Amino acid sequence: MREHGGNLDIAQQRFGGAAEDWIDLSTGINRVPYPVVDVEPRQWSALPSRSDIESLDSAARQAYGTEAPIVAIGGAQAAIQLLPHLASRGRARILAPTYNEYAAVFSAAGWDVAEVSELAALAGADIAVVVNPNNPDGRCHDRDELLALLPRVGRLVIDESFADAVPGISLASEAGRAGLLILRSFGKFYGLAGVRLGFALGSAPDIAALAAMAGPWPVSGAAIAIGRRALLDHDWAKATAKRLADDCIRLDAEARSQGWTLLGGTPLFRLYQTGDALAAQERLARGLIWSRVFRQEPGWLRLGLPGSETEWSRLSAVLSSV
Repeated sequence: MREHGGNLDIAQQRFGGAAEDWIDLSTGINRVPYPVVDVEPRQWSALPSRSDIESLDSAARQAYGTEAPIVAIGGAQAAIQLLPHLASRGRARILAPTYNEYAAVFSAAGWDVAEVSELAALAGADIAVVVNPNNPDGRCHDRDELLALLPRVGRLVIDESFADAVPGISLASEAGRAGLLILRSFGKFYGLAGVRLGFALGSAPDIAALAAMAGPWPVSGAAIAIGRRALLDHDWAKATAKRLADDCIRLDAEARSQGWTLLGGTPLFRLYQTGDALAAQERLARGLIWSRVFRQEPGWLRLGLPGSETEWSRLSAVLSSV
């Protein structure tokens, strides 16, 4: 298993406490999730129907502002696992540093994989991958610059898992173009990662191929019911985006009080240069607050945003303690 946030079992082994005692800020998952109301018993007991799935697809198209072909799948990670099988093995180029599953998945499938640091270096790839906004540094890319890559690569995969709070950067409206594939995550912005729901948007042939690989029931009836309701709740999405933007300012102020420097981030997480991230992580962990560090960057600490005022107070107390 590669290093990821959300590894709370490791935190518990090292520092104790039950899972419910911890504030897990090691992920970019919204800690004020969309409220899940009663799910009909049928959604748990029956296989999802074609009309159920189509209603979810329609809700996602509305939320993402697109008419492109779309397939629901068990989280963006499930779509990533299928990407190497969209084409014959070739050259995969990944704009890095970024989410570490891309290089690993393509390498395991026998592709020629290289991580590059500039968009221009993606040219010539059979599949090029850009995470936008990027994880972990929040780097964003101009829409026109991304679209200009299309004639220069076989397929361009844009991972928009963190784009819900900044919809203006999304290329979802362009997803019907040949060679362009957009991945979206439901669980992060809506705070319901356990639902395991994501989407791929793209050209009809690519979406048909992904749908065939995903199988006849790629998401559960409960995920369809919850996802459809949440994606159509535009007022909740707008209010949540505003709250997250305000909370980023609040978290950055807490970090500055520690002498940490903001390196980047998104409305769902912030990346700081701490000088000694392991020491910072341990300090937070002794207050049962978990964070994300990076083996290759010993100063980097990534923090998600606290949810309730109780969580904010605990974070402030831990940071102010000697």
